[in-house]
Amino acid sequence: MESIIIFDGVCNFCNASVDFIMKRDKQKRFKFTANQNEAGKEILSKENIDTEDVGTIYLLDEGKLYKESTAALRIARHLTFPWNLAYGFVVVPRFLRDPVYQLIARNRYKWFGKKDSCRLPSPEEAARFI
Repeated sequence: MESIIIFDGVCNFCNASVDFIMKRDKQKRFKFTANQNEAGKEILSKENIDTEDVGTIYLLDEGKLYKESTAALRIARHLTFPWNLAYGFVVVPRFLRDPVYQLIARNRYKWFGKKDSCRLPSPEEAARFI
């Protein structure tokens, strides 16, 4: 089953995360779209999420939308070993996981920088972006 990752297309950390996921997603389960793109905005608006809120990663998986640490862990579950072991952290309650995620999200531009425009996939990556 194919899943869609919605990420901040101008965030350097988010783009590096997309590269990381693509290299470790051997089954090519994940498709990607920036939340600034029409496809990302359409998915988020259907879920009644503010399309201007770019402060988190979203995962649309089997018709359900996940965000923050839950999205990150559910993505990790499908990556190659040893990264799939990170899914074990799902046993940690969200009220403990999400503040760590939110700290990184709030500071991502300051710590990692941002681009002026959304990432453009390479020709090899194009089939994995919507």
